[in-house]
Amino acid sequence: MIINTGCRTDIPAFYAKWLMNRIREGYVLVRNPYNPNQVTKYNLSPEVVDCLAFCTKNPEPMFTYLDELDMYKQYITTTKKKKFKTRV
Repeated sequence: MIINTGCRTDIPAFYAKWLMNRIREGYVLVRNPYNPNQVTKYNLSPEVVDCLAFCTKNPEPMFTYLDELDMYKQYITTTKKKKFKTRV
């Protein structure tokens, strides 16, 4: 399974600590924005997740957690600019 973060909100830039807490707990609950009563639980264990994709304009908050992400097969950080934006 591929977990793609940052499409609706720049989670890596603004909620890196929260994201790492979810990864440590092994799951995340996601509410459907079109049907607020529908909540899906996603397993975040390395046995299930093949790739963590971070879509962000400021990956710096995630840099301190890179050692913890080594348990995943791969992770990707994307930015459209050569320099990171510190204020998104």
